[in-house]
Amino acid sequence: MSILDDVEALKRTPLFAKVEPSRLKLMAFAAERTQFRAGEEMFHQGDNADAAYIILEGRADVLIDTPNGPLKVAEVGRDAFVGEIGILCDVPRTATIKATENLTTLKITKDLFFRMVSDFPTISIEVMRVLAQRLEHTTEQLRDAVATKH
Repeated sequence: MSILDDVEALKRTPLFAKVEPSRLKLMAFAAERTQFRAGEEMFHQGDNADAAYIILEGRADVLIDTPNGPLKVAEVGRDAFVGEIGILCDVPRTATIKATENLTTLKITKDLFFRMVSDFPTISIEVMRVLAQRLEHTTEQLRDAVATKH
């Protein structure tokens, strides 16, 4: 794959869809292409958050640690942006991401991400929108879980 393929992948990611192509080309050039084999962890819950990833190819499970072992809470695939909560909030990883098939990703370091956010306020707005949607989804799941217990 080429830088232009990476730019197209960034355009498909909602957070970066409104960023001009020349800036995306810079970001694609600065990002690192990484590979993970099926069964391999991209990162583990509790790890230090140093980067976020855009999945270019493949699928992965989002797992959280529970007293009864790992619990799958979501599945992610092509164009998913994962790991941003840790770098945005400067907190340890909130979940484990484990490849269920071979993955190709673009690794975006914390420094690169913050440069893009400061240069492009639209990215900040999209980050807030995506995080708000995730919070609403989580709240809905909690509501459903509580309702089924009663």
